[in-house]
Amino acid sequence: MTALPIIIDCDPGIDDSIALLAAFVSPELDVVAITPVAGNQPIERTLRNALQICELGGRTDIPVHAGCHRPLLREPIYGQFHGETGLGNTDLPLPAKQAEAKGAVEFLIDRLGEAAQTGKRITLCCLGPMTNIAMALRISPGIASGIERIVMMGGAYREPGNRTMTSEFNMLVDPHAAHIVFSSGIPIVALSLDATHQVILTPDHVSAFAEISGRISRQLADLMAFWDRNQAERYGSRGGPLHDPLVIAWLLAPQLFETRRARIFIEHESELCMGQTIADWFDKSGLEPNADIVTHVDAEGVIALFLERFSRYRARSAA
Repeated sequence: MTALPIIIDCDPGIDDSIALLAAFVSPELDVVAITPVAGNQPIERTLRNALQICELGGRTDIPVHAGCHRPLLREPIYGQFHGETGLGNTDLPLPAKQAEAKGAVEFLIDRLGEAAQTGKRITLCCLGPMTNIAMALRISPGIASGIERIVMMGGAYREPGNRTMTSEFNMLVDPHAAHIVFSSGIPIVALSLDATHQVILTPDHVSAFAEISGRISRQLADLMAFWDRNQAERYGSRGGPLHDPLVIAWLLAPQLFETRRARIFIEHESELCMGQTIADWFDKSGLEPNADIVTHVDAEGVIALFLERFSRYRARSAA
């Protein structure tokens, strides 16, 4: 089996960290690099968090390249649900690993440019604001041909926003970057709040993950427990939506997801609706679809998939 080469562009973040830990034990995925960006926290913190998660997951072999410290045009906005460090109250090992000297944008231009020349294209996993990707595309548009597809978490269509009335956090932080990426012609799979709110990580799930995840069980349980929004009126139960990990789940088991093609537009001018994602479900714009939007998720299947993946940490502990 040939592993799928991926770059994980993220802003860790609790749910980003769960996604990374799942990818680390999935041999179907070749994690070429991690490119943190400012989002849930400033870049200094998201970079450190990425290095700490690599340490926790035993994957210090993966290069980590520091990304953009602010959105393209707007003032930074940081996350509300991840605690002061971005990783809740979790006690994580200090990172022995250091970030690479080359920044994320330069790395993306070089690596995707090489992929464009060789035809060995790379899948981008976008778990945060799309600033790094947009900046690389603006500097070197030709790298688009080195990208197999973008699988991203962000946006909200039929669901209301989670940071404003209309907008999901990743899109709100850098709507101009999102506009650039969605206008690029690169194939996109979009996992929005419409999808992620179908998969709620409940306290019972947290207990199950803690029981099977071996040497990382304490840290994983702390991360997941902190993620509990305690908003049953919105989510139907205790717990929190499994946002970013669904990107990894889609790569591993796309049969658990249903999608619908549509044209996506990003509002980047109106302050009232800044960052809103609009899907042209019924061809009102006359423009070709630019994304496959995930509309339905087999929640039980996704939870079972991640339980199996995290049980591999127990197997590694025993070895």
